[in-house]
Formats: sequence, structure tokens, C-alpha cells
Amino acid sequence: MEFILAKKSATAKSKKIKLEDIESNLDKQEFYYFDRTNEHKNLISLKEYFEEKGKSVFLKEAKYGLGDLDYIYELHIL
Repeated sequence: MEFILAKKSATAKSKKIKLEDIESNLDKQEFYYFDRTNEHKNLISLKEYFEEKGKSVFLKEAKYGLGDLDYIYELHIL
């Protein structure tokens, strides 16, 4: 499965990350920010995958503006 990471600036290009990359970087990085274009059900599947591995996972929408489409997904894996 591939996921689109949130852009760090308005002019940056979207980057994709694979499930295997997330899993291999768990010791280095705990927070991931995903673009709103990712399907919510795929992010729920990602959350459930890591919960089955015994990890504590928090997934939420993080608003950064007043518009309805001004949000990203925040995933925190412990």
C-alpha cells in the first residue's frame, strides 16, 4: 500500500511512502502526516495493521485552516 505524505510547503511536490518504509522507520520516526487525498479507509487499515503488531496508534484529522478541506491526517505510532 502507498500513502501520500502531506506537503511541507505550498510549492513542494507530493511524496509517497509505502507501508514497508513506515514499518522500517518506526525506531526513527513516530509521527506521520498524510495528505487529505488519502482514502480514510486505507488509513484505518494502516492503523489496524500496526495495532495487530502490538503498537499503540493514534489517527486524527488535524485542521490547519478554517475551510472544510483544510486538514491533514496525523498518525502517531508508539
